[in-house]
Amino acid sequence: MYYEIVPMDRSHISQIAALERECFSTPWTEAMLEEALFNPQASFIVAEDGEGNILGYAGLHAVLDEGYIDNVAVAPDARRHGVASALLEVFCRFGAANLAFLTLEARKSNGPAIALYEKHGFQMAGLRPGYYQNPREDAVIMTREFAKEETT
Repeated sequence: MYYEIVPMDRSHISQIAALERECFSTPWTEAMLEEALFNPQASFIVAEDGEGNILGYAGLHAVLDEGYIDNVAVAPDARRHGVASALLEVFCRFGAANLAFLTLEARKSNGPAIALYEKHGFQMAGLRPGYYQNPREDAVIMTREFAKEETT
């Protein structure tokens, strides 16, 4: 499956909002996505096929040396083709160069997502009881720390 990772722009917002509705019980709206697009602390990327269709996307907020991955979503028919892994790899490379850590949450029952995050070096750091709604479920907090070389 061919796709390219590109920065999110305004033309992607309606497709991403549709993907949000398909993937999440509490989806981000177009207004929320547009606000994130113009937030200097945010970076959103999309996996786009050769015809302009969005196969997946991910968002990151960075504050000082801390990174928070907001969303990782992949269209159902594009799953298991490395799309989420490619999106995460972009943020992990950024993190290794610029951050002390990256963190994110996943539904406790979302075994495939948790396995993917572990494959990229994330480890369970805690639980957020009742974090998700529709249905109510705990969130697993996962974090990847980046070792910084000391300068002398």
